[in-house]
Amino acid sequence: MSHQTGIQASKDVKETFAGARNGQYRLLKIVIENEQLIVGSVKQPGESWEKDYDYFVLPLLEDKQPCYILYRLDSQNAQGYEWIFIAWSPDHSPVRQKMLYAATRATLKKEFGGGHIKDEVFGTNKDDVSLNGYQKYLITQSSPAPLTAAEEELRQIKINEVQTEVSVDTKHQTLQGVAFPIAKEALQALEELKNKQLNYVQLQIDMKNEMIVLASTLSTELKDLPKRIPKDSARYHFFLYKHSHEGDYLESIVFIYSMPGYMCSIRERMLYSSCKSPLLDIAERQLWMQIIRKIEIDDGDELTADFLYEEVHPKQHAHKQSFAKPKGPAGKRGIRRLIRGPAESETPTD
Repeated sequence: MSHQTGIQASKDVKETFAGARNGQYRLLKIVIENEQLIVGSVKQPGESWEKDYDYFVLPLLEDKQPCYILYRLDSQNAQGYEWIFIAWSPDHSPVRQKMLYAATRATLKKEFGGGHIKDEVFGTNKDDVSLNGYQKYLITQSSPAPLTAAEEELRQIKINEVQTEVSVDTKHQTLQGVAFPIAKEALQALEELKNKQLNYVQLQIDMKNEMIVLASTLSTELKDLPKRIPKDSARYHFFLYKHSHEGDYLESIVFIYSMPGYMCSIRERMLYSSCKSPLLDIAERQLWMQIIRKIEIDDGDELTADFLYEEVHPKQHAHKQSFAKPKGPAGKRGIRRLIRGPAESETPTD
């Protein structure tokens, strides 16, 4: 289950896209405002696309604000005019803005129509997305030379729109996302859970201080687990699941990521999604916690005894494949021999 940003194109954007696909515009600048994609600027064709390019594109790029630029070429394919899609994400723009634009890029392409986009260019400085930078990009694409730094970052975005790296003590920010450090109390609680001194740990993100902190260590039985899931905010849960399976008593750690859909703000959804993998990496690789199952839910009511058992022990893994008796050798096998049991070998007497 994946949680998207929820940002959609405004009616104005959709109407502008329709006109753009028919060749009405040379350039469209699209920005995100009030949780919507809106039109920031449009340019009519002047001269050839090469002569218009730097004159139109470069003045629209702000030093600390990401945006999308759709730039029309003069060439056409079966669907109409071909376009360059420019993802502008300057180094000094706020991390959350980088995350938001990276996670919404696929939505914009879908709304515009991917078949109209000939090339995608990503840039953190104006040299990357200038006409000269685009021409270098084309040369790189047509040769086996290694990718440039900007192109490698674009490739990583395509692989995973929001992905982060983090350590226990530091906050790392990358193009794809941000991950927060974990408070000492939270790490101590996870250590105690691993050692079975606790049976439940709930963590939350402190938005103001940008840190993962301890929310609860209440003793929790399976029947209590649904009550621990907030209805209006996201959480991370580590639960010591005590149960029996095939005659064995087991105590297994289960990780539960609860995200009540669009009850949460876009910022909260993005941060929890971004920090989840680094948190698990620390739990498993640095704290040596063995997590038997990772689950994502929308609502605590999903956490019934049957649901949790089937998640930890899927039915298809519970049945062994029946053994098929091999066939004998083909052809004539000789006289069939009859072997009698001891009771049959004696002839009864009167």
